Amino acid sequence: MPTNKKEGIIFTTMMCFLMVLGMSVYNLWLHQDLHMNSLLIGLVPGFVVAFILDVFIIGVLAKKIAFKLPVNKESKMQMILTISCLMVLGMVTCMSLFGVVMEQGIPDQLGAAYVDAWKMNVIVALPLQLIIVGPISRSVLKAIQEKQAVTD
Repeated sequence: MPTNKKEGIIFTTMMCFLMVLGMSVYNLWLHQDLHMNSLLIGLVPGFVVAFILDVFIIGVLAKKIAFKLPVNKESKMQMILTISCLMVLGMVTCMSLFGVVMEQGIPDQLGAAYVDAWKMNVIVALPLQLIIVGPISRSVLKAIQEKQAVTD
């Protein structure tokens, strides 16, 4: 986990970008619009919104909730999994609404479109975070920390 502000920014940026990239590719594929142009058009605003939500709202709430849950706080793995799952649930909840509104405007059946989007997103976001993005981001962070330890 990040040990200072610089590492926190690098880790959050990497985690957020990879999740937005992965979920953007998935959603474009679902809607049969997976083209580089479509990806680039949605990636930047999606990343900006996700980063702001992560840093100022979802990340803060996920950590507060995680430390109140009956999990072994001494177990780094349990805390990582707990925070990661809470982050995914929070981000999918917010970003699914963002995606529906960006794609359709505010549809007549916003509630139904949102619930469908949420269900389709959560089934991919959880494994994407737990199996791919989280481990990659933590590996890069560990390499940065090890390099910093050698130069200190």
